[in-house]
Amino acid sequence: MKRINFIGLGNMGGRMAKRLAENGFIVAGYDPRPGVATELGIVGLPSVAAACDADALFLSLPSSREVEAVFEEPGGILESAAPRLVVVDMTTAEAGSTRRLYAKAKEREIALLDAPISGGPKPADAGTLTIMVGGDDAALAHVRPALETLGSNIHYLGGSGNGHVAKAVNNFLNAVNLASASEAMVLGVKCGLDPGQLREVINGSSGRNWATEVRFERILAGDYQEGALKTELMVKDLGVYLGLIDEQDAPSFLAKPTMGAYQLAIEEGHGASPANRLVDVIGDLAGGVRMQGAAAEASDE
Repeated sequence: MKRINFIGLGNMGGRMAKRLAENGFIVAGYDPRPGVATELGIVGLPSVAAACDADALFLSLPSSREVEAVFEEPGGILESAAPRLVVVDMTTAEAGSTRRLYAKAKEREIALLDAPISGGPKPADAGTLTIMVGGDDAALAHVRPALETLGSNIHYLGGSGNGHVAKAVNNFLNAVNLASASEAMVLGVKCGLDPGQLREVINGSSGRNWATEVRFERILAGDYQEGALKTELMVKDLGVYLGLIDEQDAPSFLAKPTMGAYQLAIEEGHGASPANRLVDVIGDLAGGVRMQGAAAEASDE
C-alpha cells in the first residue's frame, strides 16, 4: 500500500498528509479551498470522486455532517469507490453516524475504519499521535503502515464506531480538565496566590491533570497555543459526547455545565481562539484576573 489520498487538508489533515508524503508514500489530496495541496507539497485532486482512486482514502473533516456528505452525495465515496477500497476516517465524529456509513459501505465492499486522533499539531508533525481504531481488523492491517507513520500509539478497539466512542470520552475529559483547572487557578490567584506556585502545588498533588501539567505551563508564559484546538471545536466535541449520552441513556452531571462555560467563551468572541482562552473569560468574571504578571502584582502589595 503506497498510494494514499486525503480528503480534508486542514490543520491536522494537512499535517498528516504531508508527513506521509515525506515518509515514502505517494500522497494526493482534495480540499475545497484551492491551492492548499500545492502549499503542502502534494498533488491536488479536483473532486471526491478523483480521491477514491487510491490504495487507501483518509478523511480529516470537521464533523460527521461533512463525512456523510463525502460518502453519500452524488460523486461521493459510495458512488465512486471501487470494491476493496479502505477508507480511514480520522474525523472526531459521531459513532452512530459512523456505524450507519460502515454498513452502507460494506454493501459496496468498501471498508470503513474510524480512526480519530489525539495529540495536536506537534505530534502530527512528529508522527507521535494516539490513534483509536474501530472497524474490521483486516482493513486495519492494510493501512497499519500508514498509521504507524502517523502515530506512536495505535489502539484497536473492536467494532465500527468504537474509535469514535473512545475519542468522545477522551475529549470530554479534556474539556472538563481545562474548564476545572481554569476555574480553580482563577480562584487561587484572586485569593492572592502566585499562579506558578499554585500550579506546582497542584502538579505535586492529587489535582494534577493534562491542563495543569501542560496547558498552564504555556498559559502562565502568555502562550495560549494559537493553532491548537479552537473553542468552537471544543463545543462541537462536547456535543458529540452529549449525543452519545442521549443515545445510550447514560447519566451525565458535568457535560452540560462544561459546555456552558465554552459557549460563554464563544459569546465573548473567542470561538476561533484557542480553547485555552477560557481561563481569561473566567478571569474576567472574577474581576479581571490574569495568570500572567499575577506574581509580580502580588509581590508589590
